[in-house]
Amino acid sequence: MASHTRPSPNFDSRGGAAVRMVVLHYTGMPETEAALARLCDPQARVSAHYLIDEQGRLFALVPERHRAWHAGVSAWRRWRDVNAVSIGIELANPGHDWGYRPFPAPQIEALVALLREIRSRHPVAVADVVGHSDVAPARKRDPGELFPWRLLARRGSALWPGCVRPARVDPLRARELLRRIGYVPELAGSGVAACLRAFQRRFRPGRVDGVLDPETMGLLDAVVAAQESAVGPG
Repeated sequence: MASHTRPSPNFDSRGGAAVRMVVLHYTGMPETEAALARLCDPQARVSAHYLIDEQGRLFALVPERHRAWHAGVSAWRRWRDVNAVSIGIELANPGHDWGYRPFPAPQIEALVALLREIRSRHPVAVADVVGHSDVAPARKRDPGELFPWRLLARRGSALWPGCVRPARVDPLRARELLRRIGYVPELAGSGVAACLRAFQRRFRPGRVDGVLDPETMGLLDAVVAAQESAVGPG
């Protein structure tokens, strides 16, 4: 896949860790060039492996063998240093603070192609292609409610549930299902409500309130079932 190279100095060693995840972000800045400049600014101390602009142009910033600085304080499954085991992809989008808008088709097509390539190189399960809000639910909202997770799933690059039936609300079971999906309620500042909001933002974007209602309970069941039936590395 053709890309533009914009080397960022903001990286370090993975410490021998293998890539097991992909974390999707939005840039949250009005202009793509400003986002690229920040990701390449040594003073900012942030980076990602890739950025995709709204026209579908791919920018390579940090080689995959290195640890980019994109996830911050975060956790997913057993991983507490998400940066060490993940590839970070920034999608140019102003985000919630600067005029959040849908992600254009050329951008998503480029993302699908990139994810296909990444997963051909690394054992990343579809269940571990996640959003920044999934790994840092108390701090982050990106890529947000407008991100087309269902489309990504249809293209074989993300997880999406099948049939969803409302279920009896059971807070203890909900916490366990969140853990099985990958969320870490014990992450400092998160808690179950923050994890539920992140879960809803991804799987029920029309209503993100952190409330465990029958629909959310049924979604948790359906996502776990989809995850267990998905083919790919675990």
